[in-house]
Amino acid sequence: MTKAPISLLAVLGIMMASAFGAKTPTILALGDSITSGGKTFTCYRQVLLPELRKRGVAVEFIGPNKDMTSAHAGYGGHNTSALLGITKKIYRRYPADIVLLHSGHNSFDNDKPVPGIIRDTEALIKGMHGTNPKVTVLLAQVIPAGKLPKYSYIPALNKELAALAKRLVAGGHHVVLVNQTEDFDWRTDTIADKVHPNAAGAKKMADKWLAALLPVLEKKDP
Repeated sequence: MTKAPISLLAVLGIMMASAFGAKTPTILALGDSITSGGKTFTCYRQVLLPELRKRGVAVEFIGPNKDMTSAHAGYGGHNTSALLGITKKIYRRYPADIVLLHSGHNSFDNDKPVPGIIRDTEALIKGMHGTNPKVTVLLAQVIPAGKLPKYSYIPALNKELAALAKRLVAGGHHVVLVNQTEDFDWRTDTIADKVHPNAAGAKKMADKWLAALLPVLEKKDP
């Protein structure tokens, strides 16, 4: 009898099962309302999970909050400082293998927030590594917004997030920079508030997460 060829998706599944010792890799989606989702806009998780399933990739999203898509740690209205204040407790309870971190909104340009956001992001990531040295953080350069001048600081923030990722990697932390700002146009990819993604924007975000996530799942140490 001739055996059927093993599909590429099956090979990927075997590789991931081997890498994680047959344990389903866990993911914590961490951020503000763009991560938590809402009734008036589309969340990237709504697109990302079906894309993973379509590829035969088994993962488990975990976290203290849950909706019809998955568990998560998204908190509407929280800036990075607020997330820092709650993440230590959350991550000790949900020490995921991989964290999808998208945080940088909910501050104001006239407060010159970039240095503080970078400081809090670094503390947040180092804190998670302290709890789980094997965690990989996918750090997003955040999506741009047309709500101006409030979010005029985002381009400068994204530049500093790239520099932060480089420093953290050089220091031995498992961080992957995910450029969520590239090709994202708030004029076409957000709802009327010019901040939260519409279906097209959520698809762009999910595609960026997916492109960064698959190599991590393939290479992750047990």
